[in-house]
Amino acid sequence: MTPLSTNVVYKIASEDWEIELVHRLNYQTFVEEIPQHAPNLEGRLVDRFHAENTYLIALDGERLAGMLALRRNRPFSLDSKVPELDRYLPPDRTPIEVRLLAVAPEYRKSHVFTELFEQVVRYCISEGFDLAIISGTTRQLRLYRHIGFVPFGPVVGTPDAPYQPMYLTLEAFGKTMKKSPVLGPAIEAFDARQEVQNFLPGPVSIAPDVKAAMASQADSHRCQEFLTRIACIRRNLCLMTKARDVQVLVGSGSLANAVVAAQLGLMETTGLVISNGEFGERLANEARRARLRFDWLRLSWGEPILPSQIENAASRLPRGGWIWCVHHETSTGILNPLPGLKAICDRLGLHLCLDCISSIGALPLDLSGVHLATATSGKGLGSYPGLAMVFHDYRPTPEPQRLPSYIDLGEWASHDSVPFTHSSNLVTALEKAIELATPERQARIHANGQWLRQSLRTMGFDLVAPEEHACAAIVSLRLDSPGAAVSLGEELKARGFWLSYASAYLREHNWIQVALLGDPSRESLKKLVHVLALVCGGRGADALRNS
Repeated sequence: MTPLSTNVVYKIASEDWEIELVHRLNYQTFVEEIPQHAPNLEGRLVDRFHAENTYLIALDGERLAGMLALRRNRPFSLDSKVPELDRYLPPDRTPIEVRLLAVAPEYRKSHVFTELFEQVVRYCISEGFDLAIISGTTRQLRLYRHIGFVPFGPVVGTPDAPYQPMYLTLEAFGKTMKKSPVLGPAIEAFDARQEVQNFLPGPVSIAPDVKAAMASQADSHRCQEFLTRIACIRRNLCLMTKARDVQVLVGSGSLANAVVAAQLGLMETTGLVISNGEFGERLANEARRARLRFDWLRLSWGEPILPSQIENAASRLPRGGWIWCVHHETSTGILNPLPGLKAICDRLGLHLCLDCISSIGALPLDLSGVHLATATSGKGLGSYPGLAMVFHDYRPTPEPQRLPSYIDLGEWASHDSVPFTHSSNLVTALEKAIELATPERQARIHANGQWLRQSLRTMGFDLVAPEEHACAAIVSLRLDSPGAAVSLGEELKARGFWLSYASAYLREHNWIQVALLGDPSRESLKKLVHVLALVCGGRGADALRNS
């Protein structure tokens, strides 16, 4: 006999020859070895649920070492064998049925059996299932129990081929693997390979090239190479946004907005803050802290800003005054009307200031003629947080008698963005992220966001942003049942999907957000939608509303 290979590959069967091997091992196991089915001349057994099965297989070259089938559709085969099956199962679970578990005789003293269940766990986590049920041969009850299976109900099958119904929770499997000296390394490796699906507005998923840039050798912020890199970043940011100039600061987006407030304070005129969400209200709070004179057009969260509202409020400002608002309101997913704001400010002789923290990098942005605008290295640009950007349409001068140096935009501008210590690693990562923030990436985020919004609406979810005013980069869901957003967020997190729900303002409004700022793939969004459907029990958002 050919010796066993140590390079067994585990995968979902996809090729015709792989499926044929499945039929052959199915016959060998459940006809020749376990007399469950009648023999035939072909020597192959096609399962009655073949069209609905997903086969996880262990391949050793062109030999099938082991296999099992996963079936998600109810009724399960066990439904016909165990009356009132659900009453034996743990409540509030999403089950999948494991069938046709078979390991070729020559591989039964290897790790193929447990490795196959590792693949089951991987599949269940990615697809949103948290309970596996099986009718296992009574010959291997000890092994099943060792893995973590819990027997339930009567034995099924025939006297010649008896099977014990059992279920396995992901938690039980994990505990078993971790405490077993033989199986522990397998679960540890499995845990290490798990990929979180990140739909947070920050920190966002980081591209491998950006990670590599972040890990590069650190440089002095005074060396010429670093100064050249900063100059290149500023130039490329201006090309991306059509802005006149930009300074790159060490800090968060909140620092950038504090710098804008300080600059507005130098103007000694009246302005207008417009808000229709959490981050617009933060601008108003920043304006109060800076002791600016301003009116506040405070709209309901999620209410679109209409040109007539802007015109009416802005007409009371003196020429030379200012308007300050958020472009993409992160809390609601509303995209406020930049062209309309620019047109009104131009006609009335006002300075337009924008918080573009959730805009830049994720969607096309034209900052030509915008007096001041803010951004950050995280969010839509897809890099690490820690760098703030202030775009400006004029040349600021230092104000040492009126402003602290760190929030003095003129101080940063007079030193070409390097008056203080910088992190070369953050700067190098940002440089690479800007290179990757292409129009194609922005178009992909837009298309995926539209697809996601349509899918969620079809499921019955209530989206905060009206469709005609929505930004594709963030989708906020409004849930009715008290605490449902937190419960849903925690449930999804346990399944490997990270959504935003923990912020105080989201908890207060019972909202949960899906962010596409990190450019998630369409495939990952499909998995999220699938898991949402599973969590809601196949009944859409009503399952959450009425819980």
